[in-house]
Amino acid sequence: MLLRLPILLSLAFGLLLLLAPLALDDWRLSQLAQLLTYGIFALSLSFIWGQVGILCFGQAIFFGTGAYVMALVTLGKLPWLGESQILGLLLATLAAGGVAFVLGLFLFGGRGITGAHLAVVTLCAAVVIEIATGRWGFVGGYNGLRGVPPLTTPWPRDDIYLSGLETYFLIFAVLAAVYFLLLWLTRTPFGTLLAAIRSNEERTRFLGFDVTMAKLFAFFLSGMVAGLAGGLFAAQFGFVSPQLIGFALSTEVLIWVAVGGRGVLLAAVAGALLVRWGEDQLSDQIGQYWLLATGLLFIVIVVIAPRGLFGRILDLSPHRKS
Repeated sequence: MLLRLPILLSLAFGLLLLLAPLALDDWRLSQLAQLLTYGIFALSLSFIWGQVGILCFGQAIFFGTGAYVMALVTLGKLPWLGESQILGLLLATLAAGGVAFVLGLFLFGGRGITGAHLAVVTLCAAVVIEIATGRWGFVGGYNGLRGVPPLTTPWPRDDIYLSGLETYFLIFAVLAAVYFLLLWLTRTPFGTLLAAIRSNEERTRFLGFDVTMAKLFAFFLSGMVAGLAGGLFAAQFGFVSPQLIGFALSTEVLIWVAVGGRGVLLAAVAGALLVRWGEDQLSDQIGQYWLLATGLLFIVIVVIAPRGLFGRILDLSPHRKS
């Protein structure tokens, strides 16, 4: 029964999200849809950190890249591409993956950068790119880009804009698709290779595996997922700014994933929903001190639950020991 418990809890979590529209009004449903977008972003970090063992302190670089590309396309600032939202999301995903690939070449090429050095380099990259974005007039500078069109239907109808319910189910479907794709990938031989790299990179390399290419592909895929989340964010919130691409958001997503459980994909999603919801509640209750309270709670949770709040109970690993 204990072996089946994570499966039952995972199904219950998914069913709860699926049935949420029955209990929520339009405003709360739109808020939950935004939280699910953060959940997709959390999946990107959970994959590269929890499954591969690469702590990227600049994950927001890819999220922000996706958001900006989506905004530039749909606002018509790249007129030769048109203003299609589908194209915008596709380019947002690919552009973020491309940025991750280029950064990965620098990080993993040659002798490679690992551990704390990699975290510091990605952190510095996030800070530099945030500052550069703030000074680039084409993307709005520090004011960012506003008026990003909301999500629309791909087919003609009287009201082309998606309702709150339609938007929610679209984001839920994207989240489910990304989750199952990454979960499937972890069960393939390639996923086994990533787990070996996480456990002992040098030994895996010694056994003849191309560790550099495996890490580079995983980093590329993680960047694509983050970019997709960024593109959906831009369409939901209607604006993008340099803060989406820098240090603050990179730190936030790390907290979400650590609180939920970095080694379990669905736990990272649950962590994102819980922490973001908790931040909103704390900001309403204690005002400007909410950030301090969030930090203290994060420290307590990491100390008492190293695997996160949901890491153990949502672990679907076939080799899980109970």
